[in-house]
Amino acid sequence: MEHCVFERATAATDDAPKYSKTFSTGRRSYVRQFNELYYARLNELKPHVLQRAEKRWGKEKHTPKVLNVEAGGPTYIIGTVFIDSDNKPSTLDQVEREHWISDPAISEAGYRNGSETIYLEDESGRILLVGQAVDRALLVSGIVAAMMGVETPDGNFDVADVCFAGMPPQQPLAALAEDKYVALVSGFSATIECPVTLGMQLLAEYLCGTLGVASSQKPLAAQIVQVVVAGNTLSLPSPPLGHTEDARANDRSGTSALVSAIDNYLADIAAVVPLALMPGSQDPADTSLPQQPIHPSMFAQCNQYSGFRSLSNPAFLEVDGRVLLGSSGQNVDDIARYVRRPAHTEVEPCDLAAQSLQWRHIAPSAPDTLWCYPFSDRDPFVLQQTPHVYIVGNQAASGQAEARACDDDAQHTAVVAVPRFAQTHSIVLLNLRSMQSTTVRFGADSV
Repeated sequence: MEHCVFERATAATDDAPKYSKTFSTGRRSYVRQFNELYYARLNELKPHVLQRAEKRWGKEKHTPKVLNVEAGGPTYIIGTVFIDSDNKPSTLDQVEREHWISDPAISEAGYRNGSETIYLEDESGRILLVGQAVDRALLVSGIVAAMMGVETPDGNFDVADVCFAGMPPQQPLAALAEDKYVALVSGFSATIECPVTLGMQLLAEYLCGTLGVASSQKPLAAQIVQVVVAGNTLSLPSPPLGHTEDARANDRSGTSALVSAIDNYLADIAAVVPLALMPGSQDPADTSLPQQPIHPSMFAQCNQYSGFRSLSNPAFLEVDGRVLLGSSGQNVDDIARYVRRPAHTEVEPCDLAAQSLQWRHIAPSAPDTLWCYPFSDRDPFVLQQTPHVYIVGNQAASGQAEARACDDDAQHTAVVAVPRFAQTHSIVLLNLRSMQSTTVRFGADSV
């Protein structure tokens, strides 16, 4: 029997320090207040919102300060959206509990139940937003937006239209002569009882090209030039609350064995194809965004290979001139909790992520309902450039949408949802040439 030999395709990746500072917190200090982060966000995004608002509504209708709105003709104001709802988690309630936890309790119904109040605020104060346009628009706490409307007799602002900052510039997309793929996977959720499942083993063999000589997927696997693991690689057991004298409760030998097994598993893949690892909500990393790269001591075997990179969450990665923005999904999951049902029932995670690019901010609900570091001089979640691909990990199913700049038909972003592998046994292959994605499922009988 004649055997075909497939040569692994290669791709140029960015210099490691190029994007590493974007989401770096440096030496952490939590003595600052979060109001500095809001001011930095408003000051950075307001000029972009104003530019688009002037183009849409004209310069003469702008009122510079929220509290300077006067009754009369229509005007537009710019500020930060704040949504007050009983369904939002309360940090004070968490502190008052006997056992405080970092993850606040979240209602399954989301944050909006129809009785919430929505404000627009700037450094001068805040004003209550009303009107059908507010109900129709997808609004999230922390968005910087322009609101066109009129002041009502009782001092509220009746909104007729909404304008956002829009997508930032995007570097030109160079043409590729051949198909090359990035393998996107998330949510291994490896446990102490079963560190490496059958599906994970099949995936590793597929990525390494050893799944079997008869596999029709081999030519495709040889074109994979990068693997991105977008969070929740591990599912660690919850530590005991408080101090306990029970030695069994404090035993961490199982956790150490789990980390070692995953290290060896990922190292087998990194030895063959470049692999980038991002932390997620379940991984041994800081809870607040941006999560810093997982400590290198946890992946000693992986670090022996030059193709292995431990990234932050979120993170930028450049492959063959394609700028990829990856997220382990916490930011999009929190945006989804602001979806007003039934008005936005059909909105998918990809659509929410695409909308965040129009806001020019990928995590607007931080720090209101999404834990984040209290930056004082900048907001790292404000986009300085538009990625060619936006990856959202740990979703219920795979999917793809497109975000397109309103004033530039040539500028667009492929938004890709990556399913949880532990539940779906699926990964997503992204074609860097066509920017189209394909879902590959790993079962006991076939791929």
